Amino acid sequence: MKAYEIMNKEVYKVKENATLRSVIERFINYRISGLPVVNDRNEIVAYVSDGDIMRYIGKHEDRIITFFFYVTVIKGDDVEFEERVQRLLDMNVLEIAKRKVIKVSWDEEIENIAAILGKKQIKKLPVERNGVLVGIISRGDVIRHSFKSIM
Repeated sequence: MKAYEIMNKEVYKVKENATLRSVIERFINYRISGLPVVNDRNEIVAYVSDGDIMRYIGKHEDRIITFFFYVTVIKGDDVEFEERVQRLLDMNVLEIAKRKVIKVSWDEEIENIAAILGKKQIKKLPVERNGVLVGIISRGDVIRHSFKSIM
């Protein structure tokens, strides 16, 4: 079975100039946890997930780094949680999105897709054809299509 046979062709996505406010609105309205970020040609340039947002708004502790004759402190948060949440809303999506996107070709085999989703511990894989976003595959899609004929 190939990616194009199981992928969802209706993909929620955001443009690379979108704010994180629009990302979070999509997360809430569509009950999703991640979105491909595309340019004007519908090419995948990044991926933003709920984990990226959690890492930004979560508490950042001070870190102490020691070398032989040198000690440095990387300061954690000096702003309150509510302020971090407010700042996030007007940021550009590319400020926190992952630019190294794991994706698959539209003709990739389902067993390879399952391996990627499991090994990389990700929830969804964007699908592209000729460099353009054409679909998305979730873990649930793979499970449903893998077992529906034998259950």
